Amino acid sequence: MIELFNNKYRVPSARLQSWNYANEGIYFVTICTKDREPYFGDIEDATLLPNEIGKIAWLEWFKAIEMRPDMNIELGEFVVMPNHIHGIIIIGRNNFNKPDYSNCSESQNQFMAQSKNLASIIRGYKSAVSSYANKNNINFEWQTRFHEHIIRSEDDYATIANYIINNPAKWEEDKFYSSI
Repeated sequence: MIELFNNKYRVPSARLQSWNYANEGIYFVTICTKDREPYFGDIEDATLLPNEIGKIAWLEWFKAIEMRPDMNIELGEFVVMPNHIHGIIIIGRNNFNKPDYSNCSESQNQFMAQSKNLASIIRGYKSAVSSYANKNNINFEWQTRFHEHIIRSEDDYATIANYIINNPAKWEEDKFYSSI
């Protein structure tokens, strides 16, 4: 197959190509602000002191459950940091991820509009925070894309949950830390 533009403009997906992100699963997500700008507030004494948009970033995260009751979503640990968020999203069995054995060859992890999957949850979250910022004339931008990790064991979950909980206390050691 001939690649369009010789891959000049295409950034390879970081997603696991063999995985359907509408599947039941536990996902660790990191979403960064554009250029890692500290839009959400400052860390002081191991706690985020959120500004207005930092508070909205917190509140909008928890709306995912009420906005998508048909997806059977649960939320695990979550933290807003100055320039990124970390959270655990659990997608349970629902009408959008039940196995359809008559259509086994089709993957929902294709280049097309994403709905009822992890990407649609993140898109809705980012859109809600951005919309609030725009309506209230708050300078704010997200980095395109997001990082995810499929959590596959209890030990993995415990390690990640601990990382999220302790992230503010270890801010100066964080790879997203900026002393700006």
